[in-house]
Amino acid sequence: MIGKLIGAAAGAQAAKYTRSLGGTGGALLGALAVPVIRRMRWPVLLALGAGGYAAKKLAEHGQAKAPPVTTPEG
Repeated sequence: MIGKLIGAAAGAQAAKYTRSLGGTGGALLGALAVPVIRRMRWPVLLALGAGGYAAKKLAEHGQAKAPPVTTPEG
């Protein structure tokens, strides 16, 4: 029960940084993620963590190469 509450709070905070997910949706996802993660095996959790890290690095790499955005003056 406490894990679901902590997951809901973390999900609500994480939802602040996404466009498509509101605070309530983030809280629901966070609360549902706790029992799902608890049932996963260690190799699956490690693979998910490594995949998330790789996706983050690729996204940061793509942003670093993007040309600066200029706005027309006037």
